[in-house]
Amino acid sequence: MTDRHLPMVVPAQDLPARVRIHEVGPRDGLQNEKRVVPIEVKADFIRRLAEAGLTTVEATSFVHPKWVPQLADAEELFPLVADLPVALPVLVPNERGLDRALALGARRIAVFASATESFAKANLNRTVDEALGMFDPVVRRAKDHRAHVRGYVSMCFGDPWEGAVPIHQVVRVCKALMDMGCDELSLGDTIGVATPGHVLELLSELNEEGVPTSALGVHFHDTYGQALANTLAALQHGVTTVDASAGGLGGCPYAKSATGNLATEDLVWMLHGLGIDTGVDLDRLVATSVWMAAHLDRPSPSRTVRALSHKE
Repeated sequence: MTDRHLPMVVPAQDLPARVRIHEVGPRDGLQNEKRVVPIEVKADFIRRLAEAGLTTVEATSFVHPKWVPQLADAEELFPLVADLPVALPVLVPNERGLDRALALGARRIAVFASATESFAKANLNRTVDEALGMFDPVVRRAKDHRAHVRGYVSMCFGDPWEGAVPIHQVVRVCKALMDMGCDELSLGDTIGVATPGHVLELLSELNEEGVPTSALGVHFHDTYGQALANTLAALQHGVTTVDASAGGLGGCPYAKSATGNLATEDLVWMLHGLGIDTGVDLDRLVATSVWMAAHLDRPSPSRTVRALSHKE
């Protein structure tokens, strides 16, 4: 698909040599789909992403089926892909979800907190502090099982009900998750309102409060077309973990103003042009997203997928 001379590689100063892409397509990308995707398609999707060179593929979520019907097949899906030689994180909402995940051999766990009271109430039916209290035993028990734990923090840059979110409010939640024992955090721009200066300010404040850049990942939505600009700002700060979703799939079922995630293909195009190693085969990744778009019966929103697939 790609011209072997494009994108032209022109490195920029003070950027990491390698970036780990945390692929969220099979979980965050599909969770909002109204039509249930067959389990065989989900398993094949994860395998294709792994074969394209992605080393971290978030597989599913052990939430109650009533809340996210699309992921009700987690118990059946995870064993179908557990043999893959890649990291397969799973999202858990509580201790029951953790038990289900650990019973299947999952050793990379994610919990999801909110920086705002409104979203905590909408997503978890709890206050921020009540949610943190619920996650504390989950994280500690996961660490007792020697699992790697990621903490998602939603609404880090803006909230559809509360508007601007004070940076100190985000830092407080991040520190609480790190104090529990989380190995890394993912800073979520859930409704896509962040801009580069805001990103840099939050990262700097976290560093000043003792949260190292090495423990931070970023998760941008492209609602206002800022996801790549925000990612570049994070890279300039030293962040080396970036969340993205194959084909730009996804949104958030609890925040209706949230549009698609940053497309993995768009991210890879930029990173490769900067000379940053990802380990990803862009042609295979684009082919995977074209394949999934056919199953979903609509074109991929990723500009890179559209540009490269239309060249054929």
